Amino acid sequence: MKKRIALMMAAVMAAGALLAGCGGNDSNSNNTSAAKEADLTYAVEAGSAGEAIAKEKGFKYNSVASQADALMEVSAGTSDAAIIDLLMAGAMIGEGTSYPNMVHTDELTTEEYGVGCRKGSDLASYINAVLADSYADGSMMEIAEKYGVQDAILEQEPYEYEPAASDSDVAYIQDKGTLVVGITNFEPMDYQNEKGEWIGFDADMAKLVAEKLGVEAQFVEIDWDTKIMELDSKSIDVVWNGMTLTDEVTSSMECTNPYCNNAQVIVVQE
Repeated sequence: MKKRIALMMAAVMAAGALLAGCGGNDSNSNNTSAAKEADLTYAVEAGSAGEAIAKEKGFKYNSVASQADALMEVSAGTSDAAIIDLLMAGAMIGEGTSYPNMVHTDELTTEEYGVGCRKGSDLASYINAVLADSYADGSMMEIAEKYGVQDAILEQEPYEYEPAASDSDVAYIQDKGTLVVGITNFEPMDYQNEKGEWIGFDADMAKLVAEKLGVEAQFVEIDWDTKIMELDSKSIDVVWNGMTLTDEVTSSMECTNPYCNNAQVIVVQE
């Protein structure tokens, strides 16, 4: 199922161009560009890049708890369309998925994912070093191929961890023995298998960092809209969940280098 994601990343630009040139006035088809359907109501995840682009473009939208809920809104007919991440669309819509009768149309943005830590935390530097080492030895790409996101992975330059002189988050995490990872259910980055275990590209990379730290990775589902508060209160140690590096995010968190490309796309009933 997830192998389609690489093809979707390669084809989305061509698809967007095609859709922009057809279907504009067909009242029986939802498969039209956002510019020609300004009266639609879009379901978006609260606090997400999808919500930000909906605000920017002046779309009418409903904010929901997760991108999965946004797809449920479209399925139920309570919203006309959803704005979600391209990587999630690759895993959740189309033949053989949870929503086989949904398609994605316009690509609204291009963006990059990063990991968020507490402002001033040396954990971001530590994660950068792990990202660089795992890219160099091929283990990052091996994990990416497992979840079908290999074509979205960004090259990582060599990086050396710089520990904090005082108030080290890395030392704090090692002392307590757990790396608490804030996530939402977001396939193919973080989601649960049939045993209830958290898996996905981001989940597996977080487990790799925890292993390097000598601690256990603990996954906690959070309200995405309050992720910064969760970090600052030390309810979690890191946000690792396909997080777009927006200006708001980078000004409020200590963020890693980008590791993955993504886009925001419109999803509608076929």
